[in-house]
Amino acid sequence: MAYGDFAEIYDELIYEDIDYDSMCSRVIEICKEEKVSFNNYLDIACGTGNVTLRLAKSFKESFAVDLSEDMLRKAFEKLKKEKIKCKIVCQDMSELSLNRKFNLITSVLDSTNYIIDEDNLLNYFKGVSEHLDDNGLFIFDINSYFKLSNILGNNIYTYNEEDVFYTWENVFENELLSMYLTFFVKRGHLYERFEEEHLERAYTEEFIEENLNKVGLKIIGKFDGYTEKKVTSNTERIVYVVKKVI
Repeated sequence: MAYGDFAEIYDELIYEDIDYDSMCSRVIEICKEEKVSFNNYLDIACGTGNVTLRLAKSFKESFAVDLSEDMLRKAFEKLKKEKIKCKIVCQDMSELSLNRKFNLITSVLDSTNYIIDEDNLLNYFKGVSEHLDDNGLFIFDINSYFKLSNILGNNIYTYNEEDVFYTWENVFENELLSMYLTFFVKRGHLYERFEEEHLERAYTEEFIEENLNKVGLKIIGKFDGYTEKKVTSNTERIVYVVKKVI
């Protein structure tokens, strides 16, 4: 899944209500609590760079990785506008290969759920472990099993504004959420139609922890979203704070 036309309207539609400033402030707060060095930062599945550009300001050197060239192009434009130095790499998150280590690695907004294959998930965690400094942190989040199966699963959503209309139809089956999005975007006097299909896998907390343990990563914190609240059975976004086992 490589977004394509979706990259053009990604920020406006899907994550328009995300409080990026609050999210990134919480990440920095955790880094300070754990006495992380602010030298090298990596954002995995960076998308259009909304988190990258905020966190990169606190680090001497930053990298951003994503599989979509369209998304990376948007991220590059934002970083350039803010005059933030950041190396951008087009790479599969489950095949990470940057030949360096980082004090902080992030992968936010349920990017991990987009890894469908169990072997790829393990490779992803292994790659993170290999790129993480001994005293560094890996902070990532997932859409909880509860959210994918009970909130998003088997529901239909619509969005209607003057220049954009879309429908979002979800089907949850065999631990997979299939999302079918149909867009009508105004271009001049006409509306252009395009479709996107996205897949997310619902992972249990036990499965995530088991695979982290396999590659020498230990959970030191688990939160209900980017807050200090504990995870409950109704938590929709689980945030993991992870360190290497030394």
